[in-house]
Amino acid sequence: MTTPNGSDRVVLDSSVWIELLSGGSKAGELARYLEQEDRLLVPAIVIYEVYKKLAREHGLTSAERFLSQALRLASVDLDAALAAAAAQTSLEHGLAMADAIVYATARALEARLITRDKHFRELPGVVWV
Repeated sequence: MTTPNGSDRVVLDSSVWIELLSGGSKAGELARYLEQEDRLLVPAIVIYEVYKKLAREHGLTSAERFLSQALRLASVDLDAALAAAAAQTSLEHGLAMADAIVYATARALEARLITRDKHFRELPGVVWV
């Protein structure tokens, strides 16, 4: 399902990063988003989630390679206003904390959220792959 919101900015959910970096079945289709580095926004919570998963499952070298790439992109820190928006988002859509932060970040910055996670599937501004 694709429901673009008119923005050319993009937030890649942790599920997309993992799919790309692990060479999953959708990696080829998702790779086009990495070619648009000037449009990519990376919420700090995504850096946490992806780094942790890569370090645990693929080793520190893989995690550090991701971190090097992510730090070249526009990262988005969690501030008080975004935390409050994420809490409201969690209540409205029944999302877990990290997912609510990612979705609230995309919405606050008028960016499309690209994801593989089904619980985002019906939300506005989400491209589910």
